[in-house]
Amino acid sequence: MTSPAPFGRMLTAMATAFTDDGAVDLDGTAAIAHHLVEHGHDGVVVSGTTGESPTCTVAESADILRAVKDAVGDRATVIAGVGSNATAHSIELAQQAEKLGADALLLVTPYYNKPGQAGVLQHFQQVVAATSTPVVLYDVPARTGTQISLETYQRIKGDTVVAVKDAVGDFARGVELTQMGYAIYSGDDPSNLGWLAHGASGVISVVGHAAGRQIRSMIEDFLDGNTVAALRTYQRLLPATKAMMGVPNYGATTAKACLQLLGVLDNRNVRGPLVPLTDDEVDALRAGLEASHLL
Repeated sequence: MTSPAPFGRMLTAMATAFTDDGAVDLDGTAAIAHHLVEHGHDGVVVSGTTGESPTCTVAESADILRAVKDAVGDRATVIAGVGSNATAHSIELAQQAEKLGADALLLVTPYYNKPGQAGVLQHFQQVVAATSTPVVLYDVPARTGTQISLETYQRIKGDTVVAVKDAVGDFARGVELTQMGYAIYSGDDPSNLGWLAHGASGVISVVGHAAGRQIRSMIEDFLDGNTVAALRTYQRLLPATKAMMGVPNYGATTAKACLQLLGVLDNRNVRGPLVPLTDDEVDALRAGLEASHLL
């Protein structure tokens, strides 16, 4: 039995393009979205970690969402990241995203503050109550410093809180979340196949910037019962996955370098405190992509 996939099965947390002077490049961002939809994606996530959302203003987040919505039209779902470590800021982003027609909101655990579970729950409740748009909770304790407890998941579950992007990697815990009624999306590319085996709906990838069609094929093979083919694709993508995850903050920096190597972007600009990959790092990335037959 296939698990429900409210926003599609193959999604990528997409990068945001910047010009050489650090401004948001809306044409470049739209080109990324178009590239993803043309390469096997059911949906895209904007203004997440890979989209460098902490460095973007509220107005820039609106411009990015508009540009991506215009680029994909009705060909793909668009999920807007509205996470912040300030509840009022997240509410503002959530209401803005709803007005602009986002299909769902990605709501990460508040980071740096390290609230207890009562604070996490209160944050989620207030943001969820501010709109009627479906919500994907994002659990990534390696970045936020706080893991969402099962009790918090149980208490926040509701009509609009429908999915989880999981970067915890506890498969047994994930099964419990599916039993609560959550659709699970793998938020960590090395865990993609494992999550599918434990009832996940799909993936929200970073490697998908370069391997959208291949990951989609893996998902479809697995759901069709062809686990041998799915494993073969997973194994073939391992060099690229390792190369993309082998540098600090692999999401934004490696995604943009991939897009430059693929000819989607003409630069790999990021905003501070990130720095672009060095030429040596790009060479290592290129080798991993070539080993996975992506270049």
